[in-house]
Amino acid sequence: MSTFTQILYQIVFGTKYRQGTLAEGNRDELYRYMAGVLKNKKCHVYRINGVKDHVHIVTHLNPTVALSDLVKDIKLSTTDLIRKTRLFPSFNGWQEGYGAFTYSIKEKDRLIEYVKNQQEHHRIKTFKEELIGLLREHGVEFGEQYLL
Repeated sequence: MSTFTQILYQIVFGTKYRQGTLAEGNRDELYRYMAGVLKNKKCHVYRINGVKDHVHIVTHLNPTVALSDLVKDIKLSTTDLIRKTRLFPSFNGWQEGYGAFTYSIKEKDRLIEYVKNQQEHHRIKTFKEELIGLLREHGVEFGEQYLL
């Protein structure tokens, strides 16, 4: 028998110390590169977007890929890209850790729309406020001291 899965993830991670180092003009190049990493891991990319201090990825994980390895690969390879190309000159790296949340495939369109509208969404809500909302929505216990 073959392996069949339908696991829709929203992966969220920020820049180190939430510094606003991801300049708007170069983000599309970063997102294209991230999409390439995901495609090389045989993951289906639905949407990548973010703002100056964090990124959201909506993807289906290939069943052969471990989530933690995928996030590590994305962070390492994009850090290398950013440093080699000076894509974001003041970039100091990604934060430790990440948030990853699963969704029903029925929520796919709503989730894609949510990630697509990050710029508008963050006019009224900070990354920390958004992350706390996601953690609470998904019933994840957390200590606020770890949300640096």
